[in-house]
Amino acid sequence: MATWNPFPHPGLYAFDAAGVVKNWPRLHRGDCEPLPRDAALLQAWVHFHNGEFHKAAESGLNLGGDGITVANKATCVYANYLESKENIKLDLLLLAAEQAEAQQAADPGNPNAWYWQAYALGHYSQGISVAKALARGLGHKVKAALEQTIKLAPQHADAHIALATFHAGVIDKVGSLIGGMTYGAKKDIGLALFKEALKLNPDSVIAMTEYANGLVMLEGDKRMEEATHYYEQAAGSEAFDAMGRLEVDMARVEMLD
Repeated sequence: MATWNPFPHPGLYAFDAAGVVKNWPRLHRGDCEPLPRDAALLQAWVHFHNGEFHKAAESGLNLGGDGITVANKATCVYANYLESKENIKLDLLLLAAEQAEAQQAADPGNPNAWYWQAYALGHYSQGISVAKALARGLGHKVKAALEQTIKLAPQHADAHIALATFHAGVIDKVGSLIGGMTYGAKKDIGLALFKEALKLNPDSVIAMTEYANGLVMLEGDKRMEEATHYYEQAAGSEAFDAMGRLEVDMARVEMLD
């Protein structure tokens, strides 16, 4: 792996293994990842939660197996929030998607093998334009992977957010009629998924911001006041780890746009 940009708040988080174990339910309420029993895998997650994304990704890849999950999460979070070069960002997302697909083949019952493929391809699609991605069939792949994630882990709040965002994004780009007929995107399903995500993980910054974005895409100006409330709530949240800090930083940027 090439050198990655550092986490912009060095030293802000200093979890050790015991701290990650103690706080695991809160840290992983969104993705339902089980607590690792292997000390080396746990240490990879320590790197992740402290913002050492490159170390987390390398450690996870070296471990293989369940280590691929922390590698993919670190890669996707880094690519989405910290990589400034668009071509490198897209390459990293495709790499994570490929690794997740291989993980699915080895462990098809692992919800996050499906989730990180969907996340990576979804953000890759945004990078090349949703319209181009839909034309290449990526939309169907993302939707199917997210539905499989929820089937395997019904409490997976992050998958609910991502699937809701899929419905909203498709409708925003191609309209309700084509979105529904061609891609199975429905406004009522999208809104219900957003609400379920917030119910499952009410403190999730990404759930608040994506719901705000979704309200504007699906309902327009009539829901702008409510969307603004969620933006403000997200921007004012207290982050619990490095990923959460990046989500809050992004929410604050979106508040200024």
